[in-house]
Amino acid sequence: MENINKVRVGVIGVGYLGRFHALRWKEIETAELVGVSDLDLERAQEVAAEAGCQAFPDHQSLLAQVDAVSIVVPTMEHYAAAKSALLADKDLLLEKPITATLEEAEELIELARQRKRIFMVGHLERFNPAVRALMDSLTRPAFIEVHRLGPFLERASDIDVIRDLMIHDLDLVLSWIKSKVARVSAMGIMVLSDKIDIANARIEFENGSVANFTASRVSLGPAVRKIRIFQPENYISLDYQKKEMAVFTLGPGEEKDPMSRIKIRQIAIDDEDALRSELRAFAESVRTRTLPPVTGEDGRRALEAAMMVTREIKNSLKKFFKG
Repeated sequence: MENINKVRVGVIGVGYLGRFHALRWKEIETAELVGVSDLDLERAQEVAAEAGCQAFPDHQSLLAQVDAVSIVVPTMEHYAAAKSALLADKDLLLEKPITATLEEAEELIELARQRKRIFMVGHLERFNPAVRALMDSLTRPAFIEVHRLGPFLERASDIDVIRDLMIHDLDLVLSWIKSKVARVSAMGIMVLSDKIDIANARIEFENGSVANFTASRVSLGPAVRKIRIFQPENYISLDYQKKEMAVFTLGPGEEKDPMSRIKIRQIAIDDEDALRSELRAFAESVRTRTLPPVTGEDGRRALEAAMMVTREIKNSLKKFFKG
């Protein structure tokens, strides 16, 4: 299958996010949404009616009719659903986190390689127009500060806040800093679930760069999605919830007023829908048989970092309660 005109796609799992996948697939010019499947057939029928496609009673019958699938099932079901798709020789976009374990991720990556399948992981923030605007100003990040705060959502309570929210930013930072992780320190607590709901992590890289992450899913008020990047050439402040970005650089100024040397440049950010961009990129990889923007290896790397943070939090909590 090379350079096909339209990719026949399906969506496995049409809960909250899966429904959006189905609706956005209808907007992709290079794809044809064939159908959706869900363990709740009534839910599948509702979404299918809304998206104008067929509801399938199970994902195996859906796989028989498509070239590629979005897999948007709970994290613990990622491995089984993805393996089924790969064994059926289908390309797949698998929502983040890639799997529950590194071993599962590695098996899927190898299976995709053996069967020559496109395997993309749904790290949606890579396609956020605010993040894309940031790339033109990114040079040599020395220190990165990230805050991702929001309210508690029951649908995400099957995993901790690190794999639910922080992993978005772990993936971004790992894609920017091309260096191995040297050291991780972290702390977190459980609040409204039996898993970590608030976490802070500091990651030091072998090249000297440092990144600090704060993630909460039990915060009151509007959601916060902010990132600050300090590098030799400039300082970048990005609010990708509000789609506001500014780059601070040094220039000439008044001798008596050192602060006057700081020049601020506001960066315009477009309104492109991130999920639409993600699906379009996946469809293009399927059509042209080219490497997707977010590979299975990228997904594994982000999961590994998330697991390192979780492990350090557990160690910190043991010390805390012993004291």
